[in-house]
Amino acid sequence: MEGYAKVTRYCRNMRGYGPNPPDPQWPGGARVAVQFVVNYEEGGENCILHGDEASEAFLSEIVGAAAWPAMRHWNMESIYEYGARAGFWRLHRLFTQAQVPVTVFGVASALARAPEQVAAMQEAGWEIASHGLKWIDYRAHAQKDERRDLDEAVRLHTEVVGEAPTGLYLGRTSVNSVKLAIEQGGFAWLSDTYDDDLPYWLDHDGHGKPMRPQLVIPYTLDANDMRFATAQGFNSGDQFFAYLKDAFDTLYEEGRAGRPAMMSVGLHCRLVGRPGRVAALKRFIDYVKGHEKVWLPRRIDIARHWMEHHPYRAPDLVPSRMDEAAFVERFGGIFEHSAWIAERAFRLELGPAHDSAAGLHNALSRAFRSASGEERLGVLKAHPDLAGKLEGARRLTPESTREQASAGLDALTDEERARFTDLNTRYVQKFGFPFIIAVKDHTKNGILKAFETRIENSREEEFATACAEVERIAYLRLKDMLPS
Repeated sequence: MEGYAKVTRYCRNMRGYGPNPPDPQWPGGARVAVQFVVNYEEGGENCILHGDEASEAFLSEIVGAAAWPAMRHWNMESIYEYGARAGFWRLHRLFTQAQVPVTVFGVASALARAPEQVAAMQEAGWEIASHGLKWIDYRAHAQKDERRDLDEAVRLHTEVVGEAPTGLYLGRTSVNSVKLAIEQGGFAWLSDTYDDDLPYWLDHDGHGKPMRPQLVIPYTLDANDMRFATAQGFNSGDQFFAYLKDAFDTLYEEGRAGRPAMMSVGLHCRLVGRPGRVAALKRFIDYVKGHEKVWLPRRIDIARHWMEHHPYRAPDLVPSRMDEAAFVERFGGIFEHSAWIAERAFRLELGPAHDSAAGLHNALSRAFRSASGEERLGVLKAHPDLAGKLEGARRLTPESTREQASAGLDALTDEERARFTDLNTRYVQKFGFPFIIAVKDHTKNGILKAFETRIENSREEEFATACAEVERIAYLRLKDMLPS
């Protein structure tokens, strides 16, 4: 059709769980899971001593710092060293005394330069996940180079820690990072997303290529001490505490109302490990522990729980992943005897947002609405009369048969049938198309009343009403096939 765009699929998932997220069934009926992450990056940052081209410029006390090409930045290095020398131990004391387990996002090269810290993490029972090989920006890396670094990160991590990492958060990613991690195949969970309040399974790249199902546990950049080191961030511990408290209170109340979720808190040894900030973190930990029905897990604990209670299940029907023939075969009858609507909808920019009843209905309706008046009239004419000749001869489509039966139109008295026949005849003579109504929304008497009311409309009014009813019928049919 002229004016339709080239076939394309939109890879980003703007729907997620939609309006009905699952109940995570947290242990003990917890209303919220609060998960603390300690990022261990010190010794893995950009530095010419590490073979990098310039000094580090990210997440330090020097807000707005710039990289120094081919030079060491003594001040920047010493700020990172504070995290290893003092900040880590302050956080270690805080969490171990509070008996709150954490997940460490450990840069492999940084862990290799921190044997005492690694031993302390292990003694405390902390999960040590991978934070990549080096704390560098991968946005412009070639896939082969990024894959090489990921493989080396796992190798070095295993050598230093004594076991392979079960989780990964790279952080400064490229568009290929998550795909490469899934292809690597060794991670129970990934966290390089910020797109939900619950874990989810990722099984498709959005471009027609399936992937091994991968559990994703989203991370956070808002409930994160990194905002002490960014513009428009936290200026004091009080601001940090207030933000964390508001986030927790909101999620706790949502959990009380039956929608439990997860809160991640991101921390860095060189940032919140400073004396003027750690007090705010302690107040928040005490505040959280003062509430009942709160789960304080590591990320691996969340992963194991999700795998047990919400294991991966391949979806039965995913419109955006279907080829054209299968798509038209499955949805060509949603608009009565009008497969061309499905054909045109297939050419739109479909994606995960269209894999629900409401989403696919929108795409099909767009094709219907943008059609010519004659084409839409043809759709109206394709609909059968209510309780008319086709129904009597059992020649309705299966969908129409079920719909008319739901309102009792397949079991009319002689008087009722005569009344419908008269209204059908008068309506078609006046408007040139059959009376259309979403019968699932009405009783038999309600349909007759609407019939008698609408027959008095102008043709313009009734054409618009009939088109709206056609769309409503399509939506109800889709709801029987796809998640709402």
